Amino acid sequence: MQPGSDRPNVPPLVPSWPTARTPSGLFPGRAPRPAYREPLPARPGAVLVGAGSAALWMLLFGLLGHGARSYCWWSISAGIAAWLAAWILARSGDRGVAAGVAMASGLGVAIAMSVVMIRWIGGDWILW
Repeated sequence: MQPGSDRPNVPPLVPSWPTARTPSGLFPGRAPRPAYREPLPARPGAVLVGAGSAALWMLLFGLLGHGARSYCWWSISAGIAAWLAAWILARSGDRGVAAGVAMASGLGVAIAMSVVMIRWIGGDWILW
């Protein structure tokens, strides 16, 4: 106990770190850092749903073709339609599904373009 006091030795209630003070106005105070968060994050499940649906879309349109030329044209048309759907989905807020659709339809169009390139290397341009 301190002399002249009826309380035991208690340290004063002073924080060990400086407290936030209001700025005097001479120097501007620091504003808190903003926290940017994605309002609708792309979850892996939504990406897989989009990729699966686009893969099925590309498969069904690819099966409509009866030769290499019609397969390529059907795949290009389906890819353009899928990319348009992905753009609309991304604008409306379902970015995970839009990313999956864009990736899978891009892969489908790339496969169709590889067929075109293989035939072109062989001396036949099949798109005209």
